[in-house]
Amino acid sequence: MRATVVGAGVVGLTTAVTLVERGAEVSLVERSLELGGNASWLAGGMLAPFCEGESAPPQVTELGRRAIDWWEAHAPGVARTGTLVVAPPRDVSEIERFAQRTSGYERVDEARIAALEPDLSGRFHNGLFFAGEGHLDPRAALRALARRLRGQGGELRFGEDGMRLGSEAGIVLDCRGFAARPQLPDLRGVRGEMIRVRTPEVRLTRSVRLLHPRIPLYVVPRADGEYMIGATMIESAEKGAVSVRSALELLSAAYALHPAFGEAEILEMSADVRPAYPDNEPRIEEREGRVFVNGFYRHGFLLAPAFAEKAAALAFEKAGRAKALTARDAEPHLGKWLIENLAGAGEIELPSRQEDRPDPFEGWEL
Repeated sequence: MRATVVGAGVVGLTTAVTLVERGAEVSLVERSLELGGNASWLAGGMLAPFCEGESAPPQVTELGRRAIDWWEAHAPGVARTGTLVVAPPRDVSEIERFAQRTSGYERVDEARIAALEPDLSGRFHNGLFFAGEGHLDPRAALRALARRLRGQGGELRFGEDGMRLGSEAGIVLDCRGFAARPQLPDLRGVRGEMIRVRTPEVRLTRSVRLLHPRIPLYVVPRADGEYMIGATMIESAEKGAVSVRSALELLSAAYALHPAFGEAEILEMSADVRPAYPDNEPRIEEREGRVFVNGFYRHGFLLAPAFAEKAAALAFEKAGRAKALTARDAEPHLGKWLIENLAGAGEIELPSRQEDRPDPFEGWEL
């Protein structure tokens, strides 16, 4: 089967790798000149299906539970260290609210928090620990998928408009995210902002969520003392730079988690737009001769593996239907054969049943 995937974000790369692993001939086209420059590049990389259940539909938890195994088999540095959820003493009610809406956790007290994250010792009195969760570095993961695609014979082409594909493209799977809104009018944009910092003064080994009634914060550790701090969720399709308000809120929340973040070096402040449908759940749909895989909201890395499997299955099904139609059209047809082979032969007298002659076509399947 020949397939072309459009868009080299996490959904496009995951879909392309899944297809090539199933034996398809795959090309991945991306309008940017290099890997990155999209919402996936700015993601937190949290593989946290149980925590996401706090505000997401049940499908997110159910499908996301398999993601950490998929990523561990496809990308380096997947940390299966769980997620720690804490709140300042004045917002302790947020812990109870979060617990009521989630599952898969154990309640932790001050001593247990200190054992999990010594640098948070004495700062929080209770929280929740989701041992079955983890995280990864999105940029390292996307690079790994690109290498895997090429290593298994797939093609990755940058600087190419995926809207101008010829018949040689085969089955087209469109994974362009919010860029596909002209074809998917139900999509809306959700702006997310993040800050990346470096500090040798804080050592965290797992994702930490700091609950706050207005600005929930998560801090995800990276290599070499780096941390990703995120992320806002603003109902807007405007990209632009990180706003002053968002920067203040994110950095203030990080400072509340640990004062040493106040001395951290800011490496990056970025924003992008994530695609979402009205129900915040991804969809796979066929339109205009394409299979669209879109609407991942804030769950790209968590749900991409499951939806890549679904999209690949649909692509092979479509290819099978097309092959069956082609084979049917290639079958010999009696009328067509007579016209092509007896043209110009003059009048042909066919046997008549009235003359008690055997029917030469008896038993033929037309």
